[in-house]
Amino acid sequence: MAQDYTNLIKLSVGTTSVEDLAAWQAARRAERGDDVARHVTRMWPKREDQLLRGGSIYWVIQGHIQCRQTILRLDEVIGEDGIRRCAIILAPEIIRTHTARKRPFQGWRYLAPGDAPGDLTEAREGDDALPADLSAALADIGVI
Repeated sequence: MAQDYTNLIKLSVGTTSVEDLAAWQAARRAERGDDVARHVTRMWPKREDQLLRGGSIYWVIQGHIQCRQTILRLDEVIGEDGIRRCAIILAPEIIRTHTARKRPFQGWRYLAPGDAPGDLTEAREGDDALPADLSAALADIGVI
């Protein structure tokens, strides 16, 4: 049975861990003086309706999908250059996922729910985090 929603996948360029992504987002919120997590992109998703029916943005950090954030809405943003952009408004909670290798790509891509890695269970979230290189190596050989 086909899912009635879709996800996005995006490289988190310059971040080295899930904690680094969270800190970067917190710093951006503080700069703007609001409490909204967002990612601004040039292209407006054509599958907006599907994204807003439960989709998430899956973050690729250091070559591996490691977490996701639920997409709440899409807002129009007009830059100082007059160009229309899309602000993907995200839930503030970052949900850790099973690690999955992902090759580099430009921009964002759609990610079907069946292709998305599962969330870590609550029991696993309390575990000590594996070092990123060990987690990546285990994911590469299919252990996690």
